[in-house]
Amino acid sequence: MKQGLSLRVSQHLALTPQLQQSIRLLQLSTLELSQEVEQMLDENPFLEVAEETAVREEFGVEHINTPVSQDSQEFESATDSIAAGSMESSASSQNDSETTPEISSEASLEDSWEGDGTVETTPDDGEWGGDAPARKNNTDDSDTDAADLARSHESLQDHLHRQALGLRLSELERAALHFLIESLNDDGYLEDTLSELAACLAGEDALQAEELVQHFGVALKLLHHMEPAGVGARNLAECLGLQLLDCKDCAQTRAAIEVCKQPMELLARRDIKRLSQLCGFPDTVIKAAIGVIGRLDPKPGRRFVNVERNLIVPDVLVIKSGRGFKVMLNSDVMPRLKVHDIYANALKQGGKGTGQNGQALQQRLQEARWFIKNIQQRFDTILRVSTAIVERQKNFFTHGELAMRPLVLREIADELGLHESTISRVTTAKYMCTPFGTFELKYFFGSALGTETGGNASSTAVRALIKQFVVLENTKKPLSDNQISDMLKEQGIECARRTVAKYREALRIAPANLRRAL
Repeated sequence: MKQGLSLRVSQHLALTPQLQQSIRLLQLSTLELSQEVEQMLDENPFLEVAEETAVREEFGVEHINTPVSQDSQEFESATDSIAAGSMESSASSQNDSETTPEISSEASLEDSWEGDGTVETTPDDGEWGGDAPARKNNTDDSDTDAADLARSHESLQDHLHRQALGLRLSELERAALHFLIESLNDDGYLEDTLSELAACLAGEDALQAEELVQHFGVALKLLHHMEPAGVGARNLAECLGLQLLDCKDCAQTRAAIEVCKQPMELLARRDIKRLSQLCGFPDTVIKAAIGVIGRLDPKPGRRFVNVERNLIVPDVLVIKSGRGFKVMLNSDVMPRLKVHDIYANALKQGGKGTGQNGQALQQRLQEARWFIKNIQQRFDTILRVSTAIVERQKNFFTHGELAMRPLVLREIADELGLHESTISRVTTAKYMCTPFGTFELKYFFGSALGTETGGNASSTAVRALIKQFVVLENTKKPLSDNQISDMLKEQGIECARRTVAKYREALRIAPANLRRAL
């Protein structure tokens, strides 16, 4: 093969660390962003929380009309290229992920991790997010945090142990009762048999295991008489039966007890005729008995479970302003950050940094500046997308979910000049506070269903219409999926029965046979 020299021109997109950080911050939720800020404050000495309130431009609808900065265009073009799969990694970045990316000769210190040894404080070193109020660090006992109230609870085991203190028991009986209480699951059921529990303690000693079973049997009877009623049951039928023992003795209660002794499948299907034959009660009594069973608690221990309560803090606020709506960012979720002036000035007065220590300090200072700028870029993008959503869904903010129009990510992406993947990152785990409640940004996007007039109806509006039909239906003759489909056709919406069933299940609405009132 003959060797030759040729010149080829190609275009490469270098994914700088700043762009990588911008993309990562964009897809973080509010909680994850707060954790990221706390971690950065711990690691970077040049970054600090601003104590004083500084005057800066308030984010609002008017802010959208401002020209997009060059850094913003660079960030958006990079994310679009990544989503489209058109990015080509350079050879140096493939060999070593920590190698400094290619920087043009005109790039300043703010465009690279490494500087020329000089440090300059810029006007951008001022705090960002100055309009956000300072976080309160009150130590007054009278002010109770909402999260602490959500976490305060009494477990099922603590509730039962407190009742056991009032019983006169021997040491063995008290120990057996304590062991059974600790063996309950979150629903209040005893999943393991007494023999299995005894075998775990006695091992291969059969005599000791038999003795433990007797003690467990006595303790189980005591447990069944504790509150809440039904605790310590081995199955659903026993749980319901224990709760019925506390009800007044009447024909409905006796019939309900007999119904619980039958297979639970008959009760789930509400097979009144079959249950009437097996229990020996008339149909009317069986109907009343099923009504009594319906008021019981199938999971008596669930109320004591420490469920993690996630408090949703909206990222965007939509406020009615005159005939329109004003979109603004929630200042409570915007971190107030600034570059530490003392450290930055000390590094500047030190002159050109020499050695690895000087370069490391310069890198940390640049990381702080980039982090502040990328957070601002994140909130700017969220606000732009939210404003475009509000413009497209004006009818929703006026009339509710029945007026929701079809909307896909591509429409917002084309309007803002972004890629669909960028819109997807922005709308994931970001919430908007509206006059009708707080919704995730993805809630405002929905597929389109055809109408008789040739238009489109949003799937969100169709689900709201189905929910309305079910609420207004005759409970003695609930609507089937076919009937709901016909009613939608009368409204001019083409929706098949399978589609109705899918939307109904998504709304957690039971089928017609289970919605029928007795």
